Amino acid sequence: MAESKKVTGKAVDLQILKRIFSYIGPHKKIFVLAATTTLTLSVIAIVRPLIVKYTLDNYISVPNAKMLMNMTMLMLLSLITEAFLQFSDSYLTNKLGQSIIKDLRIKVFSHILNFKLKYYDNTPIGTLVTRSVSDIEVIADIFSEGLIVIIGDILKVIIIIIAMFTIDFDLTLMVLIPIPLLLIATYIFKRSVAASFQEVRTQVARLNSFVQEHITGINIIQIFNREKEEMSKFDDINAKHRDANIRSIMAYSIFFPVVEILSSASLGLLVWWGGKNVLSSQISLGDITAFIMLLNYTFRPIRQLADRFNTLQMGMVSSERVFKILDTEDIITDHGTEKADHIQGDVTFNNVYFAYNNEDWILKNISFSAKTGQTIALVGATGAGKSSIINLLNRFYEYNKGTISIDGINIRDYELTSLRKNIGVVLQDVFLFSDSIMNNITLNNPEISKEKVIEAAKIVGAHDFISKLPNGYDYNVMERGAMLSVGQRQLISFIRAYIYNPKILVLDEATSSIDTESEQMIQYAINKLTENRTSIVIAHRLATIQKADKIIVIEKGEIIEEGTHQELLKQNGHYKRLFELQFKEDVVDHLPN
Repeated sequence: MAESKKVTGKAVDLQILKRIFSYIGPHKKIFVLAATTTLTLSVIAIVRPLIVKYTLDNYISVPNAKMLMNMTMLMLLSLITEAFLQFSDSYLTNKLGQSIIKDLRIKVFSHILNFKLKYYDNTPIGTLVTRSVSDIEVIADIFSEGLIVIIGDILKVIIIIIAMFTIDFDLTLMVLIPIPLLLIATYIFKRSVAASFQEVRTQVARLNSFVQEHITGINIIQIFNREKEEMSKFDDINAKHRDANIRSIMAYSIFFPVVEILSSASLGLLVWWGGKNVLSSQISLGDITAFIMLLNYTFRPIRQLADRFNTLQMGMVSSERVFKILDTEDIITDHGTEKADHIQGDVTFNNVYFAYNNEDWILKNISFSAKTGQTIALVGATGAGKSSIINLLNRFYEYNKGTISIDGINIRDYELTSLRKNIGVVLQDVFLFSDSIMNNITLNNPEISKEKVIEAAKIVGAHDFISKLPNGYDYNVMERGAMLSVGQRQLISFIRAYIYNPKILVLDEATSSIDTESEQMIQYAINKLTENRTSIVIAHRLATIQKADKIIVIEKGEIIEEGTHQELLKQNGHYKRLFELQFKEDVVDHLPN
């Protein structure tokens, strides 16, 4: 999903608006109260000006102290009522917006969690963060500052103008002369700001993507001394974000003075025309005062309407982007009905083909089987397709041809959650959350007790180092496990796989990034864990897989050799060359300096 793709961004896209309002369902009461409050505010806008007019004409022009006090109290009551309604309107519309985006954000995040890994290969994480956080936040403004408020403002203007015509028709025509110019200025302003706001949203997404990616890879930037170059790129993106905001600021800087000029012009016409009529006794001082108040009430919502429409339009833009995420069907289909809870672990690949794009095959005609309790090792150069095989087994990606089955049942016939629950994976690149060691092992599963975790850690050989950390199992490893060494992170991930007691175990380069001492601890735990459990091991270090029941050599997505360690050495083929090469490297590594 490229960020450069256009969205329609109509101010009122009925299809999108209908879809947004479909989320009101659980919050109908709040919506009805908010709409009622907004409409009531629009209607009572003329109450105070009319009370002032009536008071001036009846109890000041003809002095009546008692009635003046009564009318003053009535004005105070109307002011308090209006203030309460304004508070209620602001609270209810914002509460409605926040309630809806809470539901929407949950739905979006849940949908994102189910995407295929291929989707993340093609979509910047920062863009998804923008969609899930700031874009959804903008949607809340559709309710707090958008459609409901726009309807209320329009209704208020209509009611005020009707009231003005009722008081004095000619004077109303005179003071409304600048209104067409105001409407033209508002239209130009709305279009100008809408374009700049849309560019702002695009630049925000680019900024988020860039910052997220570069902070994650900060070690590479510093290792290769690329700070200045990356800072230059950031400065360019940041400048574009600034320029987009300045364009919107420029529009505001021009529009609001224009509104003030037109408002003053209308007021000047009122003073000129109304003053002459007061002197000739054609209208009263109360009429003039009421007109001044009503005129202020007229220009304020008209001026705000441009802003409201832009808010609504940005809500439409953000909604369209968010709904594109929800409409993306790049997810693993889960139509399986079989439970994998009682599988034995017989794994069979039969003529499997896989490609990320079209028929650019990553795997070609892959066929092998692993019986219950067997350990199968996959060997080959980087990019040969080893990791793709285990990704297909877990259904992180979908194979194109052939079949993959467990216990004779196609993996697509298993419930996805049940399937993955029974396949444990230990990856080379360990991901730990910014949380305690305990929660990183259990993944916040309340069914796993601390005693069970400690027992597993002792089996793996990690209990001693965890116990020596501050707070032990409650030690916070920080983001991506930054407070632990590579070997320690690998041990944590191994306990995590062990604690869930999977029927099938996958080790993807699980010992390639750790020191010899840690490797020995893990190798011991592997031997314990793989007993009576189907295991698929990917390894560069051939010394760790010599006892495997079967070793499969893969090159350019195809199986070129298979057999036990001794059988492959006798074949005098690719495996033997790899083994001899690594044996020489190990001998060199252990020579004294």
